[in-house]
Amino acid sequence: MSCQIVVRAIRPPAVGLLVQSSVLLTKGRVCHGMPASVRHYSNEDERISRYPVPYRKNLPYDIVELMEEVETKGGFLPNVFKVLAHRPAEFRAFFAYYDALMNKETGGLSKADRELIVVATSAHNHCLYCVVSHSALHRIYSKKPTLADQVTVNHQVADLSARERAMLDFALTVCRSETVTDEHFSSLEAHGFDQEDIWDIAAIAAFFAMSNRLANLTDMRPNTEFYNMGRVPREKRPKPDEQDSRL
Repeated sequence: MSCQIVVRAIRPPAVGLLVQSSVLLTKGRVCHGMPASVRHYSNEDERISRYPVPYRKNLPYDIVELMEEVETKGGFLPNVFKVLAHRPAEFRAFFAYYDALMNKETGGLSKADRELIVVATSAHNHCLYCVVSHSALHRIYSKKPTLADQVTVNHQVADLSARERAMLDFALTVCRSETVTDEHFSSLEAHGFDQEDIWDIAAIAAFFAMSNRLANLTDMRPNTEFYNMGRVPREKRPKPDEQDSRL
């Protein structure tokens, strides 16, 4: 029986790692005809999780199509997609909320702001995967190749603006489950954040507290591609006429 699928992918420039999807399908069905209980796993030489990683051919079509589109656009598939595919229903829920927080077009937080919140709170939670991958995204969005590294070690001495410092101070308050007071709101509002922005800061910190713990549980490993991303300029491909002149 065939599955009907509609997938829309919206990705950040040059990376293709963040996706927004809407899916119409027979929920949980593996469409190629193999029973869902029959599952094969990836080569164990690629150690990216302590949990088994399913082969794509045994996953629901909406998840496979999403993976293929992300990989085609970005040049590689971030390991978070592979690891969370172990539980397809949770995969869908995770990325739906991720997209709502990180890809929204409204509010006063830039994409670089959002990524910096993830870096700071993930460093506090000792999450290797999220620190490495979201530092890469911050470098791309901000065009600042060293700031995420500074924030990872100690945001108090990083080269932050007063606005960024207030934002991260509050994000870490939420991350540490400390009491949020009206004084926090007053401080953030003094730096130009409104109440919806404050909700966004808190929601990102809270969501990634969960994400960090899942990454730690699974021993999720960052893709090697993340480490140099945004640190050095990409090599420019020669234009067709330049290429022809060298032939």
